[in-house]
Amino acid sequence: MNDGLDPEEVASDLLAGLSMLVRRVRHVPVEGGLTMPERSALSQLDRSGPATSSALARQAQITAQAMGATLSALRSRGLVERRPDPHDGRRMVLSVTDAGMQALKDKRNARAELVARALVDSAFTQTELEQLAAAAPLLERLAQNV
Repeated sequence: MNDGLDPEEVASDLLAGLSMLVRRVRHVPVEGGLTMPERSALSQLDRSGPATSSALARQAQITAQAMGATLSALRSRGLVERRPDPHDGRRMVLSVTDAGMQALKDKRNARAELVARALVDSAFTQTELEQLAAAAPLLERLAQNV
């Protein structure tokens, strides 16, 4: 950077603020809501498409047993479904159902509403809202490059 900003200081300040925001937003209650492991598994399936339980466990860096328990709970609620792997009929792949997509959408909407309420209740100025709007794509680009 040419304007004298220290990238390490910027990184530290960003991490502190974003960590606090993420911690608070993660705890947004949603009726019939998802546990953190359930939301993570559904989100991964939504982003990456159908996958085996073992593949999801590896991606989440948890035991196959823990992932199995999470997926079992999701299946019992009709949020994921199992089907034979089209490439290897011996394996089963899991995918998100329409109900699972709705559960994710509900959680995301509740979080967005919480943040929007905070922006209004904290009386952010129009200039501050514009700064946050300009920062959003930069934060996404940063996240993709970490």
